[in-house]
Amino acid sequence: MILSEIIQAIHTLQVIGSPDNLQSLDIRHLLTDSRQLNNEPQHTLFFALKTNKNDGAKYIPQLAERGVRAFVLEKNSDMLDNLADLDNLTLLVVDNALLALQQLAAYRRSRYHGPVIGITGSNGKTVVKEWLYQLLKDDYHITRSPKSYNSQIGVPLSVWQLSDKTELAIFEAGISEIGEMQRLQPIIQPTIGVITYIGTEHGENFPSLEAKRAEKMLLFANCPTIIEDPTHQNIRTCAAVMRALGYDEETITQRILQQTHET
Repeated sequence: MILSEIIQAIHTLQVIGSPDNLQSLDIRHLLTDSRQLNNEPQHTLFFALKTNKNDGAKYIPQLAERGVRAFVLEKNSDMLDNLADLDNLTLLVVDNALLALQQLAAYRRSRYHGPVIGITGSNGKTVVKEWLYQLLKDDYHITRSPKSYNSQIGVPLSVWQLSDKTELAIFEAGISEIGEMQRLQPIIQPTIGVITYIGTEHGENFPSLEAKRAEKMLLFANCPTIIEDPTHQNIRTCAAVMRALGYDEETITQRILQQTHET
């Protein structure tokens, strides 16, 4: 995605630095952790996330030395004045870097029109996601959450991986407090929703189990198909998803038996 298009998607307040980069930089990778820079720094956009304890903007000089040319940082960053004079860099100044990351991922998702499976619950999200991948990979080019990328940062990084080759997407969403799923829903926008077991785990920030469940259900606003196995057996959940995708019972049985044997 060209940098000028990204500027529009994340509601940039100010652009500082080289104007040549706006049309010439093709951004392929998003980075939030300076330690995870890959071998294409010239195609990487670094989001300088700011917390109470740290400001990601302080890593911009070292990333610039390693070849990164584009950065997103917050308007109240203490580093802003120190970075303005760095050569051949483009700084995109925003109100909130995490929100900008999420806005960019939501924009990427809005341009994809294939099926998206969104999974939430207390336990079993990653297992169901990986099983579905194994069951469906022969029929689709699948984009899925890496590892357990289901947080406010992990979900947008996962959704950014959508491409012209993607035929089916599988993303998981985890939350730790009220208000978080509302931000993840427009990023994932599932067409098939999957609910795994919802229990009291990680529930310290919710007033009740019912409130926790209600927050998780926000992921499925406008979702036409929602699947929840009453016995919360992951294999039955996977079978139900395959039915929703149009598979017949014989194929479902054969695939599951084969996968169970391989496992």
